[in-house]
Amino acid sequence: MAISTYTLVAIIGCALVTFIPRVLPFLFIKKLRLPDVFMCYLSYVPLCILTALFAQSLLTEHENAFPTINALPFLAAIPTILTAILTKNLLWVVVIGIISMAALRFFF
Repeated sequence: MAISTYTLVAIIGCALVTFIPRVLPFLFIKKLRLPDVFMCYLSYVPLCILTALFAQSLLTEHENAFPTINALPFLAAIPTILTAILTKNLLWVVVIGIISMAALRFFF
């Protein structure tokens, strides 16, 4: 499969546009000592992002009506939430969530 120059430049451009705003701030801040209040604030960012993604996957939006609950993601959320409560470990929460959803999709 051949790739055109235009496609290659577009892929490299997209990679740069994605890389620059995500990595450069970390490179600049790496040497700085941030205030504890700011570090405490930043510690909640992963949780907020995952909560937004979690809520979005549980609900289906309908025009001019209330959202409804998706059955499979709701069932997969039960062991995921239990894991979050018991372990308080983000890695385990993600792993259990993925395994739960994969198992439910395999069997249903």
